[in-house]
Amino acid sequence: GAEPLLGDSPGAWLDAPLDPDVRAVVVGFDPHFSYMKLTKAVRYLQQPGCLLVGTNMDNRLPLENGRFIAVGCLVRAVEMAAQRQADIIGKPSRFIFDCVSQEYGINPERTVMVGDRLDTDILLGVTCGLKTILTLTGVSTLGDVKSNQESDCMSKKKMVPDFYVDSIADLLPALQG
Repeated sequence: GAEPLLGDSPGAWLDAPLDPDVRAVVVGFDPHFSYMKLTKAVRYLQQPGCLLVGTNMDNRLPLENGRFIAVGCLVRAVEMAAQRQADIIGKPSRFIFDCVSQEYGINPERTVMVGDRLDTDILLGVTCGLKTILTLTGVSTLGDVKSNQESDCMSKKKMVPDFYVDSIADLLPALQG
């Protein structure tokens, strides 16, 4: 959430006290992200053993009136300022799937990943050995799929779904019957 400014200048932020019990900086959605918070994060990350964790690397979110910057932009800002890479725990990292599959006994061969982004949803599915379905109601398009299929880059070829639907609603008949 929003924090009160600690002084009038960035120099004052460098002198603000730090909590000695902090062992990780977690970067997620924060509408109050600021230079002061960035400075504080970097100061914590200079401490030996302090982890840098990002919730995901989405760079934009689809909204009714356009696209909005997403958490990945904040993660990159902290990575650049701290000069280190975050451990990503959300899509497309296997971490989240491994946690869920262990907790609920999910069989990858009987699981489908449905999503609207090639670089997170579909990549997670491919990485985890799942069938994948791209919905065309979000970020990625069929043009993006075609571009990835035709690419010489192996990482792009991993971002190709098994199937696609115009809308998630197109899957309802299969789920009901």
